[in-house]
Parts: sequence; structure tokens; C-alpha cells
Amino acid sequence: MSFSDSTSPFAVRLTDVSKSYGQHKAVDSLSLEVPKGAIYGFIGPNGSGKTSTLRMILHILHADSGRIEVLGETGTRAANDRVGYLPEERGLYKKMTVSQVLEYYAAMKGASSRDARRESRAWLERMGIAEWANKKVEALSKGMAQKVQFIATVQTRPELVILDEPFSGLDPVNLEAIRDATLELRREGATVIFSTHDMAMAEKMCDSILMIYKGRKVLDGSLEEIQSEYGQDTIRLRTDGGSAALAGLTGIESVRDFGRYQELRTARDPNELLAEILGRARVEQFEVARPSLHDIFVRIAKPQTEELAHV
Repeated sequence: MSFSDSTSPFAVRLTDVSKSYGQHKAVDSLSLEVPKGAIYGFIGPNGSGKTSTLRMILHILHADSGRIEVLGETGTRAANDRVGYLPEERGLYKKMTVSQVLEYYAAMKGASSRDARRESRAWLERMGIAEWANKKVEALSKGMAQKVQFIATVQTRPELVILDEPFSGLDPVNLEAIRDATLELRREGATVIFSTHDMAMAEKMCDSILMIYKGRKVLDGSLEEIQSEYGQDTIRLRTDGGSAALAGLTGIESVRDFGRYQELRTARDPNELLAEILGRARVEQFEVARPSLHDIFVRIAKPQTEELAHV
């Protein structure tokens, strides 16, 4: 039986959801709320449970326990025609033309032939590939094929769009096209959930960010809320001595060398640290900052990587 609550402010709500594969618990008592009209980012190491969670939201997988609400409904096939999904494993019918593929996917979502043709043409123009409408999919480059699959996902104007690694493998031009289209969907009122390993993209685009680690939620909130949890223990530094100027400094928890500048994590007083570094080199930049999302991700996930390396 399906329960419907059209007044809910959330597009998706999970309550104590778990999923296991044999002895492996992929998702462990996960609860989350995705506000309507938001861009909500899923991050986490490979194998952390992100894709399993997305597939449970889509009812491709069934949860072992817990409650899943999608667009106010809880039925097994709830709201499917109101949801668009771009899977990480891309796949299009290679012998069909681009227009045929798009019209086929639109028909699967209940669109009429007339509406499907109109929307597919508009989206092909918008994404800069209208001249490829009558070409077979097998003739497309990887970037163009990814644009076509993105169009297939969003052309029926779903209320909820779920994108699994939408920017993976794209060159900067195609990445920007899909990013801009995703932001436009949000401006038009859609809710967007996407998983990504691109921390900079998540920082720039997402209203809220969820991090799953070993099947459990470890971060959930806006970037500002997440960064505030970790304080201002990061210093971005550029000197004429490079990383050599930092050798032997006490109270430094970690140093990440980016070549032109270094990023330090420390509990030391910044003024005291700056005075010591000035005695070693000329300082060109010294900035006390909150940690980046990339840094927070590494702090949480790195112990798992080191643990696996010793198995």
C-alpha cells in the first residue's frame, strides 16, 4: 500500500533504512531528508553505500528495513513517472538515432509523441547538439552520448532528478553544459540529488551535502554547517621556500603540498606559527580558513584506505 503526503516539505525522506548483501551491511540505519527544490549531494568513498541508497530511493532495490518516502509516497512503485534517473553505468541503444532514443525514453514516462518531439528538440538545442538529432547513437563521442542520456533523464520535466556520478569522464566544456542544465532544473523547481567524487563541484553546487561512510551517515548539512563542525584549523600558505620552509615545525598535524602553496592543519596559534615561518622564509600568502570539503572527506575516509592497505 502507498501512503501519499503532498504537503511534505521534503522530496525524499529516509528513516532508519538498512540494506545488506549477505554478511555485508551496505547501508546501516540511514536517515535523511531532502528538501523540495534543493540540490542535495551524496559523497563517500567507493563502496560506502551511495549507489545502494539511490537505488532504494528509486525502488530498484528494496530496503531490508526502514521507511522510504519519495515525493510524499511510500509505495513500491511510488512516483516513478515523476522521477528521472541517470545511472552511473551509461547505456543507450546504439543503433537508434538520437531522436528515436529520446522519444522512446519519453514515451516510457507517459509523454505523447508530440510532447516528446518538442521537448527533445528543445533540449538538443539547449545542449548544443541539435545537428546530431538524426545520427545514430554509435556515432556520438562519449561526451555527446552523456549529454543525450542526461536529456533522456530530464526531458519529461521530472519533479525529482537523481544523477549518479553525472560529471564522471566529461571534458570541461561538456561538464559545464551539464552543470548549467542541472542548476537550471533547480531554478525551475525540480529537486536534484547527485552523487559525486568531485568535492569542488559539490561545494559549488549543493545546498546540502550527505557523506556516507561504511554504510552510515557521517555528515549531513550545508557546506557552512559541515565546515563549522571542523573549526578553523586549516592554514593556506605560500612562501619563497616552498614545503622545505615547513620542515621541523612543531604542532603540525598534516601538510598537503600543492606545489605553488601548502595547506597545513594545526591547533597552534596562527600568529605564533606565522612568526616562526617568517624566520625561515618570505611569506607571500598566509590564510586561516575552514577546511575544504575535500579535506574533510580525506580526514574521514583516509583511515579506511590505510586499514585496507594492511589487510
